Order: sequence, then structure tokens, then C-alpha cells
Amino acid sequence: MIKISDSIKYIGVNDYDIDLFESQYILENGMAYNSYLILDEKIAVCDGVDKIAVDRWLDNLEAALEGKAPDYLIVHHLEPDHSYSIDAFAKKYENARLVISMSAARMLPQFSDIDSSRVITVKENDTLELGEHTLTFLMAPMVHWPEVMVSYDSKDKVLFSADAFGKFGTTDADEGWSCEARRYYFNIVGKYGKQVQALLNKASKLDINTICPLHGPVLSDTIPEVVKLYDTWSKYEVEDRGVFIAAASIHGNTLEAAEKMKEILEAKGCPRVAMADLSREDIAECVEDGFRHSVLLCMASSYDAGVFAPMSDYLHHLEHKAFQNRTVALVENTSWAPSAIRTMKAEFEKMKDITILDKTVSIKTRLTDETVKELEELADEIIKNV
Repeated sequence: MIKISDSIKYIGVNDYDIDLFESQYILENGMAYNSYLILDEKIAVCDGVDKIAVDRWLDNLEAALEGKAPDYLIVHHLEPDHSYSIDAFAKKYENARLVISMSAARMLPQFSDIDSSRVITVKENDTLELGEHTLTFLMAPMVHWPEVMVSYDSKDKVLFSADAFGKFGTTDADEGWSCEARRYYFNIVGKYGKQVQALLNKASKLDINTICPLHGPVLSDTIPEVVKLYDTWSKYEVEDRGVFIAAASIHGNTLEAAEKMKEILEAKGCPRVAMADLSREDIAECVEDGFRHSVLLCMASSYDAGVFAPMSDYLHHLEHKAFQNRTVALVENTSWAPSAIRTMKAEFEKMKDITILDKTVSIKTRLTDETVKELEELADEIIKNV
């Protein structure tokens, strides 16, 4: 059992069976639906869980209460994976009240049938006195829904951070924080960098010993490095100087060229080179890697007077997640009518602060000595921009 403090208990649920989060993000190590219980003169539950976990969550809550009854259910974020349990909670604990933001109150009928007389709405800097614990509420709109708020417990110096600082995977997954937190951030929260910066500014004024997110592990010793990464990510700054090669290959020739380009870049001393086959690898992880590196090299086949579909899909994901402030290099493969570079360039021109290298390479079906030479010349240009 995760211990937060003597009076704050973890009552969340790990789902080891789920394979897709939000029906789109691949999960190799399940998902955690975090919930916390504050035991004081008044008893507060911080957040509920998704529908698959409601019964286990209620069992955890009942065991932790040891015969007591909760006074409040605080829901920091109304997305169904945290709010589906509201009605079951309200039915079981008929005297408890629901605490939500004013924006959430307007959305609440979409998610719950709880009687409005049982709802308490809070705004920026409102407080909830529990006894020794006082919770201060801070609004965090668009991190990553408009009704999101966080709360700070001044006694134990705990920030209940909603979806911020969360990650894919269960709380006991045998893996580091940053990789799955990065994939989670850029695919779920990353479009809202300005709003994340606003939340970080509020959090910087607090003395925080523990961060309790709604997904992933409780954070304590690693808070400085976690906050630093969130600052980098939300400013759309480069985390690692290096190149991510995104390849979309029909018959394998473009993929062979991508592997050759990786070899060339490494031989020329590029500090970091990562590569993915867009046809086979997790698109969310490829989005993450695009944001992580200073240069994105897109290598794709021309297709139907455009670009091969896996690359088209990837560029759509990047644009949707506000990809920006990066250098891009382009390579196409074509048998008769080159169209991939033109199509990819047009997509990147829709994005913010993207530098597209003038040097491009057009491969005619297979690598030749001449096109390898061109790749080496492009690699020189790329390394200048790493």
C-alpha cells in the first residue's frame, strides 16, 4: 500500500488488464486510477475512478474508513476515468457532498445524476477546512479539460495535481517515470503548454513535499526533475539534442534508406539518433519522440500524389498536438511522380516555428551510391541544426 502521510491514504486501483487508454493509447503495463483519502475531523476523498474499477475502489475506501463515513468527495477532473464512480459513491454515502470547480458544476449533469443540493462549488484560492488539514483550490483550466482544478494541503504539503504529472502504467510498474510520463504528456496534455505553464507558476509558490497525480506513481524525491521536465515540455523546448527519424515505407526501400541515414548520422557524431517505422510502431510514442528531439527527419514514400498514409497520419497527430519550435528535414522515395516532400512540407508549414531545411533528398526506388552521397550531405546540414 502506498503511504502518503499518517492521515492521507492511497485508495486507488491498478488495472492490469486494460490494453488501450482512451481507446487509442497502447498500454504495456496497465493503468492506475488514483484516489486518496484524507482522515481528519472532516473526511475527504480525493477523486474517484473509471467504471471498471468502481467496486474495487469502494472496497478500498470502506476498508480505509474503518467504519467512519466520508464528508466530501472532491473531484478535480470530470473525465469519466475519474468521475464514473460519483453516483455509486453518492448512493453509498448519502450524507457526503461533492466538491467541484464552478466550471465542472456546469458540466456535471453530463456525468452524474447526483442532486445539486449535495454539490459544493469552489473557485480560485477557496479553501476547505477539514480540521488539521486545509485544502486550497487552484484552477487549472485546459490541463487538459476546461473544468480542471488542483488542490494543496498545507499540513502535509501535498499537491493533488489532477492529470498533471501523471503517466501511463500502474503504480507498481517496473519502469522509470520519464518515458511513459513523456508519452502521456505530449499525447494528452501537450497541446496546452501555455496552460501548463500557468499551473507551474502557481505551483512554484507552494512548498510541496508530495505530488499526488490521478495516474501513475506518487512523487516525492523526484519532484525537482519532474517539474523541470514539465517546464521544458510545456515551453516546447528541446529535451535532447539529436535526431528522430520517422520512416514510412511501402516495400522496405525507404526503411532501408532510414537505417542507412541513422548509420551516417551516428558515424558523423550526432549526439543522439532514434528511429521508428511508422507502419509498425506506436504512433503515440512517435509523437513523443518527435517532440523530444531537436531535429525531426521524415522519410516517406510518395503515394497517390501525396505521401504514404502512415506518414500522413503522423503529421496529422503532430499538428493536432501543437508540434512547434523544431527543425525538420525531408526525404522522399518515388518511382515515377515525386509528391512526398511537397506534401510533407505543406503540412509542416501549417505548424508554428518550424524550420524546414532547404536540402532534401529524392530517392528513386532504391538507394544508389549517388543518393547515399546526398544523404551524407543532408546529414551534414542536419548536424549543424542539432
